Amino acid sequence: MPGPVPLPRRPGREMSGERNQLPGEAVGWDVGLEWPGLPSLPGDVTADACVVGLGASGLAAVEAFAARGLSVLGVDAGRVAAGAAGRNGGFLLGGPAPFLHAALAAWGLPAVELYRATLAELARLRELLGEQVVRPVGSVRLAGLPGEPVDDAEAADRERELADIAAHAAALRDAGIAVADYDGPLGRGILLPDDAATNPAVRATALARLAGDRARLFEHTPVVEVTPGRVVTGRGVVSAGVVVVAVDGRLDALLPQLAPRVRTARLQMLATAPLAPGLVPCPVYGRWGYDYLQQLPDGRLFAGGGRDRFADAEWTHDTAPTSGVQAWIEHVARRVAGGPVEVTHRWAASAGFTGDGRPLCTLVDRDVVAVGGYSGTGNLVGPVAARAAVALACDGTPPPAWASA
Repeated sequence: MPGPVPLPRRPGREMSGERNQLPGEAVGWDVGLEWPGLPSLPGDVTADACVVGLGASGLAAVEAFAARGLSVLGVDAGRVAAGAAGRNGGFLLGGPAPFLHAALAAWGLPAVELYRATLAELARLRELLGEQVVRPVGSVRLAGLPGEPVDDAEAADRERELADIAAHAAALRDAGIAVADYDGPLGRGILLPDDAATNPAVRATALARLAGDRARLFEHTPVVEVTPGRVVTGRGVVSAGVVVVAVDGRLDALLPQLAPRVRTARLQMLATAPLAPGLVPCPVYGRWGYDYLQQLPDGRLFAGGGRDRFADAEWTHDTAPTSGVQAWIEHVARRVAGGPVEVTHRWAASAGFTGDGRPLCTLVDRDVVAVGGYSGTGNLVGPVAARAAVALACDGTPPPAWASA
């Protein structure tokens, strides 16, 4: 089965990764990360609710179950947020995976409802974690890549993207969402002032610390089977009245019945040694959202993308970085820096994509709900969808119209 067709996506929410393949190397986001770790599941246990996957969506599901007064147990195959949730570009952007005008054309007004829900989630995170973790710096969508076009083909594509950006901006204004024209050192596009930036590993582990006060969380506990009332792991069996599977990448492997609806892609990033500060003042994405960059206050540049240039190879469960995609990302970083860059880390990981960009929130079996397939938008869409999954699991509330049931 060919699976979903890759669509132009929102930016660097489409990036993620797992542990670098080079011995002794860590993902760039993990440098200096203070995380003591969690125990593995100690054996067979029982809880009212079990959450599989402790990324952004899984931790939101844990919180939502606990808020109902239920006993909650959460498990992750690796470290908390060791997949897409802690290894993405750190973009906290409002809205769905497709740009708003495209989502409106495909889904109608539910696209705006999801956009507003993600902005509310961003405000909640900012209040909960503070502005050192959630930096309210906005984001920029560029036409093309930073700098002058290198050939006629790139110049023509930039003109097409400028027209698409105009339609994007018009849809935002019609919905009452803040947007302004951008014409600066990086190029031309639009500025979305409501968006923010974060170190995704710091954000996720901070949320796990908070959730750990109300739930039992376990790392390095891979799940091998999920059936009603029963989650089988490599370290014991969890018996639970309700289960939410909040796994994005490889969701089609854990729950094969979802394979026709969600497909796993490899998403790649790199990090550089510090560059001159201020080159990238906020999260920036260009070339139809396929390439994205964030510069941290310490000057390090984080870049990701290039998946569309190697699309057939990137539909895979493999999480090893590849030379072709990494060469392209490094080219993007050099264009921003105006010269060579020193790459310190390279990584890749899995994320789930759906055909129309709508996240999955679906009942897969009695008292078992799956949520995922964020198409690169899990940082804010994931928690919003996870709360809908808990409502479906506990109350039978149908998923919102912006989700695929």
